[in-house]
Amino acid sequence: MSPVRKWGAGPYPVAVIHGGPGAPGEMAPVARELSTVRGILEPIQTETTLDGQVRELRSVLERDARLPVTLVGFSWGAFLSWMVAARYPTLVAKLILVGCPPFEDRYAAAITTTRLDRLAPENRREVEALQEQMESPGPGSGGPDKNALLARMGNLLARADSCDPMTVEDKSFCCQYDVFRGVWDEACELRRKKTLLHMAREITCPVLAIHGDYDPHPAEGVEVPLEKELKNFRFVLLPKCGHRPWVERNAAEEFYRILAGEI
Repeated sequence: MSPVRKWGAGPYPVAVIHGGPGAPGEMAPVARELSTVRGILEPIQTETTLDGQVRELRSVLERDARLPVTLVGFSWGAFLSWMVAARYPTLVAKLILVGCPPFEDRYAAAITTTRLDRLAPENRREVEALQEQMESPGPGSGGPDKNALLARMGNLLARADSCDPMTVEDKSFCCQYDVFRGVWDEACELRRKKTLLHMAREITCPVLAIHGDYDPHPAEGVEVPLEKELKNFRFVLLPKCGHRPWVERNAAEEFYRILAGEI
């Protein structure tokens, strides 16, 4: 049975979907805040393939949600929510994409460069070293603990992703390298072939994208393609806001106000 946390009193018409892939628990602050308005599901994705995660999320929604559900997907979770809404349109009433990655390769090329340019030289060198270590054999071969490496990289990149965070990003949850590697490579291939973007033809619900103007994932990589592909699409750009709006001093209040009005 796939794990899921429930916030607030049921029924549960809203589900928040974490990013990564392989970063379970990072949407807990959002789930906690929204649970004062609605019952919130926080599914934890465990499958190591893209199709497996789609089916896993579907099973959680069918078992625990009040359908059709509002999906609030963050980062990778925005892509996963998008795919579920395309494959199972009767399950989803509304799709909210937060800090969504770009839908076309041409917008994705500069993300890593932007992040590295924002880091202090010593942090940039550490990220590059971590990337090399994660390509080496794992603990079973005497290599490093890749879950720990992924968590450390997440901490470092959170600094580049944030504009003016209220607190240090909480990355104490367990990162799952096998999930990250198994799922993200598949998703990138779907983006390269434009299969991901063309799933818009199967999406029947309203779609709202919320994006920070300081997010290294370029806003135009979401707004421009989806405006062309979707009939019922809105885009909100939050000023002075990075990748995770809920940690931003100048954007968190507006972010939660928008979400409360949408759910």
